Amino acid sequence: MSELRVLVVDDLPFMRQAIRDALQGTPFRIVAEAENGEQAIACYRAKRPDVVLLDIVMPVLDGLTTLQRLRRLDPMSNVIMCSALGEQAMIVRAIQLGARDFIVKPFRSERVVSALERVAAV
Repeated sequence: MSELRVLVVDDLPFMRQAIRDALQGTPFRIVAEAENGEQAIACYRAKRPDVVLLDIVMPVLDGLTTLQRLRRLDPMSNVIMCSALGEQAMIVRAIQLGARDFIVKPFRSERVVSALERVAAV
């Protein structure tokens, strides 16, 4: 598998660090990080990543709204939602809006990598 470019979107610095740690030694390279949905959309336009790891609860622009805007911007975008909100309705809504997968926090590194591998294979 060739190197894949990842955009990490989470308002919490320690969560972005946890994802950086999880991706060490994998074919996934973080090309940008954002703290909210507005930054995420700007980063997506600038970097055109292969996959976006997107938190749901964030200031400025929440993850579900960001997901909708990313899918309008690029209908082929690969977005994996990440959230501590393991609510069934939130997961279903994210999938309906076009998310490719959903990772519940706290996550294990293997779960992040397997979600990225699955989405990258599509």
